[in-house]
Amino acid sequence: MQNIISVKNLIKRYDDFNAVDNISFDVEKGKIFAFLGPNGAGKTTTIKMLTTLLHPTSGQILVNGYNPANNQEEVRKAFGIVFQDPSLDDELSAWENLEFHGVLYGVPKKLRRARTEELLKFVELWDRKDAYVKTFSGGMKRRLEIARGLLHHPKIFFLDEPTLGLDPQTRNHVWEYIKNLNKKENITVFFTTHYMEEADRMADYVNVIDHGKIIAKGSPEELKQKTGSTTLESAFLALTGKGIRDESASTADQMRMHGRVWGRRR
Repeated sequence: MQNIISVKNLIKRYDDFNAVDNISFDVEKGKIFAFLGPNGAGKTTTIKMLTTLLHPTSGQILVNGYNPANNQEEVRKAFGIVFQDPSLDDELSAWENLEFHGVLYGVPKKLRRARTEELLKFVELWDRKDAYVKTFSGGMKRRLEIARGLLHHPKIFFLDEPTLGLDPQTRNHVWEYIKNLNKKENITVFFTTHYMEEADRMADYVNVIDHGKIIAKGSPEELKQKTGSTTLESAFLALTGKGIRDESASTADQMRMHGRVWGRRR
């Protein structure tokens, strides 16, 4: 199988702190890949390097055959993304958010309109297509972000905590669609989640990262077998420990603790 993502000896350093510490992994084309870890483990930093938003300190990345640091446009054409933080334009309608995205990605008008209708109906927002996003609930915004990320038929779909804040019915609906899309269009899915049952049910392959290092690799079943666990959540806790990870111990805060002042480097 061809690897659509290849990462070798990747490091992201802030002063004397390695947010991502010499990690290597591959993602096969057409697979559903879960990248799991506690708060502040390095997941989002890695995704930002894969999606051209951060430059690595060292190491090699190839996404669909291109280096994100040197071939940003080619890499961006290849993926869709749902960020952990909201990224919609609240002053536009649901339809306008998708229309703007489609224009930016050069989706032909006829296809763009058909795809927008299809996706808004899928996420059950068709009846709110003309409503301003600022009037939407958090769950509605999340569903719209997922629709937007799929609009241009990406080869890779990055999902950073994609179902955070969604009710179980919507979570199941979203994952069923993504699973069908993966099978039908051979789209590669790269996702992070704190819902371990999602990863257990959906992922073909899992990497666990903690303190910037990858500490385990394998299918959900393999990780359960390695740790003598009956669930992926139990395996995850066996690998990363049961101590509570405070949100304040996130990568961003660790960077500040190690002397990085954001304003000086903008």
